[in-house]
Amino acid sequence: MTKSLQAKFHADMLALYDHCARFGFRPVLFRRLVILKGGVEAAKELVFKPGTTGLERLMDAGKSELSMEAAMVRAQYRSLFTPLEIKEAEKRLEGTATRERSRGRLTATVTNPKQA
Repeated sequence: MTKSLQAKFHADMLALYDHCARFGFRPVLFRRLVILKGGVEAAKELVFKPGTTGLERLMDAGKSELSMEAAMVRAQYRSLFTPLEIKEAEKRLEGTATRERSRGRLTATVTNPKQA
């Protein structure tokens, strides 16, 4: 991994905050994590963390291409991540096409149809 590539990814992750702010969403905790750990380490941690809503907010705005996951799978950044991390980012992005929510979102399920 080259330091310049890591620095570019880090800058792109910080820029996500500004992109999100245009849609009325300010991912303060995401920004803080990127500042504290660096863009690459923050992405590695967040890609497996359930309940992150940044992708969903961007998805609702029709801008999933601005997400952390979209950046992770770009050809220029793939070398920064393991195949498993890239696969998870791709899986999350595929969910945007079908409007699936992240694993952390609670959804109502009927356990006994007679009670519904």
